[in-house]
Amino acid sequence: MSREAAIDAALAWFDEGGFLETLGRRIAVPTESQNPERLGELARYLDEEMIPAFDGMGFESQVYPNPVAGGGPVLLATRHEDDARPTVLGYGHGDVIRGQEGRWAEDRDPWTIDQSGDKLYGRGTADNKGQHTLNMAALEHVLSERGSLGFNCKFMIETGEENGSAGLAPIIEDNLDAFAADAFIASDGPRVAPDRPTLFLGARGAKNFDLVVDLRDGGHHSGNWGGLLANPGIILGHALATIIGPTGQILVGGLKPPPMTNAIRDALKDIVIDAGPGGPAIDPDWGEPGLTPAEQVYGWNSFEILTFETGSPANPVNAVPPTARAHCQIRFVAGSDREGFLPALREHLDEHGFEVVKIEPPPPGNAIDFTATRTAPDHPWAMWVADAMERTSGRPTAVLPSLGGSICNDLFTDTLGLPSIWIPHSYAACSQHAPDEHILMSEFRDAMAIMTGLYWDLGEADLPKKTD
Repeated sequence: MSREAAIDAALAWFDEGGFLETLGRRIAVPTESQNPERLGELARYLDEEMIPAFDGMGFESQVYPNPVAGGGPVLLATRHEDDARPTVLGYGHGDVIRGQEGRWAEDRDPWTIDQSGDKLYGRGTADNKGQHTLNMAALEHVLSERGSLGFNCKFMIETGEENGSAGLAPIIEDNLDAFAADAFIASDGPRVAPDRPTLFLGARGAKNFDLVVDLRDGGHHSGNWGGLLANPGIILGHALATIIGPTGQILVGGLKPPPMTNAIRDALKDIVIDAGPGGPAIDPDWGEPGLTPAEQVYGWNSFEILTFETGSPANPVNAVPPTARAHCQIRFVAGSDREGFLPALREHLDEHGFEVVKIEPPPPGNAIDFTATRTAPDHPWAMWVADAMERTSGRPTAVLPSLGGSICNDLFTDTLGLPSIWIPHSYAACSQHAPDEHILMSEFRDAMAIMTGLYWDLGEADLPKKTD
């Protein structure tokens, strides 16, 4: 019975096709939470895949119905071994974005895994079925080798993360004792580079909204009315140019974060972002001047125009359009004035003569509104996990203050009061949320060893307490 034996067994299972077989079944369940017709698939994923897997490891499963209409259920699996040992809460989300059938290269079916070289394709491989499948397998191999985990474990699987985790907050708030733990350790998102073991300690927040110019009912012939009627697309374009500069710099003070601390700069000073094979090249002069790429993503705010529509883009006509709409997003780090974003933007637009530009909620299904969170890099749990990862990988662990993306991390840090530690297994060019989503099998094999070693160490070491 040893750490090495557990890792060797986990890697043998991975190499012999156990991971592919298990993940293949799970990818085949089309859990599109943004598609109301797939609500039954969300429950099926829990009933047919998650609950049997946790039952086989001696967990007790509880499914919580979602209080939000159309929201997917939430599973909490619990294995309690010893009151004297700490409890670790894990997390995964079984839902995925829409499959986008017909848009994948080589006619791939998003619901069927397909391996090509080191890449394994399928909707949910990276986000997030592959990641929680691997963590669950690591737990299973520790149990098989030791006969116990050596710590208490709770594992949550939600099915609405891609819809902003609607309904998850009241479920946790109404069941605080059930979800209580000493630390939160889970996996989502990308490493800073495919070969660099990574942990991040929070997530940037996200706030989506629309900027709208609505001048009249219907379009009017551009030959008869061009030059006489104000064009909403032109007005909105000029308004946007006062918010974000030509090289991506935020021009509205109220949308910026507070100055970056020395502790954050120190944590990011040796971080090199590598998107991996097929990833886009970083534009070195984009964003806030004077910041490194790592500081731009993990320590600063960004303003993005996700869509811009005026007229009929698919079928242009010779008419001055009546309206223009831009769907916008702010990604922001902890410490930013989240509630002050839209008031600051309103004041800015008015000062620049754009009173006609309205700020509106985004369309249903795009109402993303996540809080920014961060656990301190010198938190005892963060340092312990980084060391445990390095014991297996033999490489320094990249410790990031926050993920560049957003997730419901505030429920763990604020509602449950836990240090949050995320160990991502994907990489930046994985095409999540797009056709051709995939993972790198070499990276996941590396993660298989790291997670098995980490779960083994959780059962042996003297661990920090929740109150540390």
